Amino acid sequence: MTHAVETMSASHSAEKRRVALSSMLAATVMTALKVVAGIFSGSLGILSDAAHSALDLAGAMLTFFSVRVADKPADEGHTYGHGKVENLSAFVEIGLMIVSCVWIIYEAMQRISSHSVDLHHSRWPVLVLLLSIAVDYWRSRKLAAVARKTGSPALATDAFHFASDIWSTLAVLAGLCASWIGDTMHINWLRYADPFAAIVVSLMILRVTMHLTRETIAVLMDEVPAETRVRIVHEVEKVDGVLAVEKARVRRAGAAYFADLTLALPRRDTFEHTGELVRAATSAVHRALPEADVVIHTVPRETETESIFDHVRAVALRRNVSVHELSVQSHNGKLRVEQHVELDEQMSLLDAHAFVSELEDEILRETPEIHSVVTHIESEPATIEEPEVIVEEDRRIELVLRKTAEEFAEIADVHDVLIGRAGEHVTVACHCTMPDAMPMGKVHEILTALEDRFKHKCPEAYRVTIHPEPETDNTR
Repeated sequence: MTHAVETMSASHSAEKRRVALSSMLAATVMTALKVVAGIFSGSLGILSDAAHSALDLAGAMLTFFSVRVADKPADEGHTYGHGKVENLSAFVEIGLMIVSCVWIIYEAMQRISSHSVDLHHSRWPVLVLLLSIAVDYWRSRKLAAVARKTGSPALATDAFHFASDIWSTLAVLAGLCASWIGDTMHINWLRYADPFAAIVVSLMILRVTMHLTRETIAVLMDEVPAETRVRIVHEVEKVDGVLAVEKARVRRAGAAYFADLTLALPRRDTFEHTGELVRAATSAVHRALPEADVVIHTVPRETETESIFDHVRAVALRRNVSVHELSVQSHNGKLRVEQHVELDEQMSLLDAHAFVSELEDEILRETPEIHSVVTHIESEPATIEEPEVIVEEDRRIELVLRKTAEEFAEIADVHDVLIGRAGEHVTVACHCTMPDAMPMGKVHEILTALEDRFKHKCPEAYRVTIHPEPETDNTR
């Protein structure tokens, strides 16, 4: 999957560079032709269009440079990549468009006010303008198609720029034709059609450029449409297990989007379950914003359905220990918690007692309804046991276990009995078959009673582990 995404990204990068290069070459040729045609004809419209094309060339060179830089991978100085170079390029190109329009309007008004409109009519300027329209039409469509495919803002701005050039060239062509008609038919006011057409087109381009300016500034200021964020939050909130989306931030750099979310999750969740929820939430973000770079932070939160048992376990997990044999009793209206905690067998009694005291104090602070906590400290083995095998003695212990199990009507059978020794300690493990529908509370009660009776008959048994199985899974 990652390789496919990288291959697609490389393909998009190459395609962006090719279309930007072809646009730059076309701008070079058209600028040269318009300069020659403008000087030859004396048309302000053609000269202003040539100046416009020169700015187009500068913009095309800027676009070509920006798409090369934007596709560079992230580095230590640019941890979000170089994508914003494209937005910056679009912003600079918009500035060039505004400057060219203002210059054209100024020159046109100067010619109109000074009555210095002197054109040399010829078919060659017309052919140059027609060729310019064809080239601009081709490259604007090509740029727009690649911009839609790759999400490049620089190419999209270039596409709009060259599409607007078509209208400006048409206006210049119309101005030339009107001026020719004025000279031919001796209609004096039509002599001003050329500079007037330049003014009209420049004003039209300025109006549309303002819209592009707002969009580009919005991206540079990390602004994204509100509906994009709402869509992401809505998708993530549908993930089962996510309590809330406490923070959601989205930013764009070039064609890439980055989403940064903080999710509230139940504090009793394990690391494994939290990881699954993060993966599900990332997929949800991708449904709303495909190929986004997603970073998710998680914060533990208390849920409304938490019990006293959940509160105690949450405190223990926060201190990176687990509790078992957890029980809560009520004595004279006061709740008392009893729990077993396993600590490293190498820890000293002083350190273990201090750790457990802090644990108990934290439980009492966070759960005021609990009056007292009693903790049984157990050692957690830090070494792998190497069992010792004594065949005859093991048979005797197994026989005692099976006889003891027969005293319980609820136990169908005992199987997979394993007996081991580590030093003076005897460990016993087995599987017990019990009714499918029996509640776990009853299962625990019976197995605890079995363990107590067996240890009474076999005092040498240091640890007994009994795994219950339903009858439907017992194929013996």
